[in-house]
Amino acid sequence: MLKFYSRRNLFQMAGAAATTMLASRIAPAQQSKANQEARSGFLRTHPDPFPAVQTRSTASIVRGDNRRKMIYESLTAIDDQILPKLKKKKSVIIKPNNVSNTIQLAATHADALRGILDYLAPRFKGPVYIAESSAGNTMEGFENFKYTAVAAEHRSQKVSLIDLNDEAGYKILPLIDFDIHVVPVRLAARLFDPDAFIISAAMLKTHNLAIATLSM
Repeated sequence: MLKFYSRRNLFQMAGAAATTMLASRIAPAQQSKANQEARSGFLRTHPDPFPAVQTRSTASIVRGDNRRKMIYESLTAIDDQILPKLKKKKSVIIKPNNVSNTIQLAATHADALRGILDYLAPRFKGPVYIAESSAGNTMEGFENFKYTAVAAEHRSQKVSLIDLNDEAGYKILPLIDFDIHVVPVRLAARLFDPDAFIISAAMLKTHNLAIATLSM
């Protein structure tokens, strides 16, 4: 008998499979000593459990046909959640998503950045960095997708473009690979700056490891 599955069904099935695989690999590890090193001495288990989640993430959904306006309105709708944290920071980092340097559908649109900057303009007076580490030439992608034009339009907001690959500072943290193995990964050090307010402007699209990019 044929069965038909929606995209949501497939995502749910994939998520369930990944959870099962992860659980099967974690169970034996939990039987080891708390300080035993995993993955060739890279990762140590932590004796304390993760804290309980007290609240859910705040979401804002806006309908429309103007990307710039929609981004601005969606951020304005949760202004009371953003502003208290924004006021405590010395800089803002907008992290776009440039998987390709030439395919717009795989990259954050310039108007999305404009919408974010429109929101920030009356609320933040410090430096704003648009920072990315493309799989190709980051600055070429910035030019192709008109990020350079965005920065020029917002000079009064102290907007700068940063190539995280060229900056070359990183921290090593554990992530999981395609086989649900813990592996060390280099992540841009700038994104760990405690004085920076990070805005992830990722493209909503399918992802070869995480199923969907969402906020990644």
